[in-house]
Formats: sequence, C-alpha cells, structure tokens
Amino acid sequence: MKKLFFILAAVCLTLSVQAQPKDPVSWKYEAKKQADGSYDLVITSTVEKPWHIYSQNTGKGPIPTAIVFKPNPLVTVVGKIKEEGKQEKVYDPNFKSEVLFYSGSVQFVQRIRLKAKVKTNIAGSVEYMVCNDEQCLPPKKVNFEITVQ
Repeated sequence: MKKLFFILAAVCLTLSVQAQPKDPVSWKYEAKKQADGSYDLVITSTVEKPWHIYSQNTGKGPIPTAIVFKPNPLVTVVGKIKEEGKQEKVYDPNFKSEVLFYSGSVQFVQRIRLKAKVKTNIAGSVEYMVCNDEQCLPPKKVNFEITVQ
C-alpha cells in the first residue's frame, strides 16, 4: 500500500511540474560607456515565440514592465528609461484595451552619470508579465546587478 501511494505521489508531482510553462524570457544586463563618467545601463529582454512582453506604458489590463534601480550615492540617474525595439500596438479583447508590447527582444536603456571616477554596482529589479494568444503567465520579478567602471 505504501508503495502504491509513493508511485501515485511521484506521478502527480511529475504531471504538475510538466503542466507549468517555463519562463520564456531571458535577460542580459550591461553598462555601455558613452562619455567620460556617462553610461547607458542596457537591460535586454529576449522573449521566445509566440510570447510577448509588455511595454512600461502599456494600456489597461496587463502588468507593464517596471524597472527599479536601488539608490546609489555614486550615481545620478539622467532622464527616463527608454525602450528600443519593435513596439506593437493592438486591441486586446481579453483586457478590453489597446496594449503595447514587444515580441522577440527589447532593450530598456537608462542613462546614468558617475559622481566620481570609481567602480560601482547598480542593483535593481525588473517586474514583467508575458502573454501569448492563449494565456498569460503570472507576473515575475527578477533582481539584477550591473558593474559600472
């Protein structure tokens, strides 16, 4: 009887793990020097087909991508985060609104200035949601750290 219970438990566990889709998004983080003391923090999202990730400024309904940088006394943030990629705007009947999203890849770029010539790290998090034509995955939050030198 115990053997049967363990076999059934193992089968159920295997099925529940297989039923959950893996995260179709991968992230890359880097600092690109622009001028003396000025850098672009580039956060690149690569999304597997047929999924898409939402813009920071998407319409009502989906969770927009949100990037938060932890305060760093050695860094001044310049302007707002820019999105670079092929943005799509469609009416989504599930959300009953127009939404903005990216398929394939998108770069989120934040300009910063160092207050002194030092090596430092910029830490933060990205919260995002991905959907395809059939389903949306729950919002996810990932932490990151970018070295600036």
